[in-house]
Amino acid sequence: PRLWHMRLAYLLSLVIFAILIGCGNCVCDEFQQTSCEFSIASMSRGVKRVVEAIEQAEGAGARVRRSIGNMQLRNLDPFLLLDHFSVAPPAGFPNHPHRGFETVTYMLEGSFKHRDFKKHEGVIGPGDLQWMTAGRGIVHSEMPAENRQNIGLQLWVNLPAAKKMMEPNYQELLSSEIPIVDRDGVSVKVIAGNSMDVDAAVLTQTSILYLDFTFEKNSKHVQKVPSEYNGFAYVLEGEAKFGKDKVVVKKYHMLELGNGEDFTIETSDSTARLVLICGIPIGEPVVQHGPFVMNTQEEIQQTFRDYQNAENGFEGAHDFK
Repeated sequence: PRLWHMRLAYLLSLVIFAILIGCGNCVCDEFQQTSCEFSIASMSRGVKRVVEAIEQAEGAGARVRRSIGNMQLRNLDPFLLLDHFSVAPPAGFPNHPHRGFETVTYMLEGSFKHRDFKKHEGVIGPGDLQWMTAGRGIVHSEMPAENRQNIGLQLWVNLPAAKKMMEPNYQELLSSEIPIVDRDGVSVKVIAGNSMDVDAAVLTQTSILYLDFTFEKNSKHVQKVPSEYNGFAYVLEGEAKFGKDKVVVKKYHMLELGNGEDFTIETSDSTARLVLICGIPIGEPVVQHGPFVMNTQEEIQQTFRDYQNAENGFEGAHDFK
């Protein structure tokens, strides 16, 4: 009898073990599913803040809506400024210098003429892009080329210390040279970086994503943004829902992206046009004085001396008319 009891106990233990293993697998499967859902949610970016771009005067009679580079948001590394400008003659941006960063001008309506002290000049029209690396020094003017309201975006992108004194450089792309992708009610113009498996034509000094989106009603797009990037979106027309919490953001408002990777943009009853701009932070001190952006106050003072003395990159600046 004792041997029989031992065998029975052994058989019961096998049954209990099998039951526990089965339940354990169920629990494990449920845990894995929950973990997966949590992981996806944690990778999705939210919205950190929303800033209205208040219209203000700039240049010589120009009007701009500035969402980065004001008291609400001084900068968003590596971005120093975003202006949504509207300019009609005789207003504009007459001769002025730059050092230590890049200006990215993207025309929406009308056209702008650019001239600089190195005798480079050109005109960019609707959908065209000028990516100017000021580097060690540029003196230039940006003036409307049509007798109407000329509208566009100008973005300032910081340069790392190692590139602040590089030679100036221009990239000018016609609208037809910038790739466009249409998919499921969403159109994207890939100005810099990659979207919908399409790469931009422009070459950047730092890793930048610059996308011009147009959404039909009831459309949705999930954009991959590297987790180490800072980023923002600016709504040009209509309204859209942003991020994992579907924050509604309207025309002339900028939103800063939260942490994560995937960033969701969708519309319901409204169409929308917006730009999504992201980049890897430089992580260096920023000392800015007007059109000069360096790393230390001493470098800013040296830049003023260089400009006043027309040297170290500003040779011939005073002869530019």
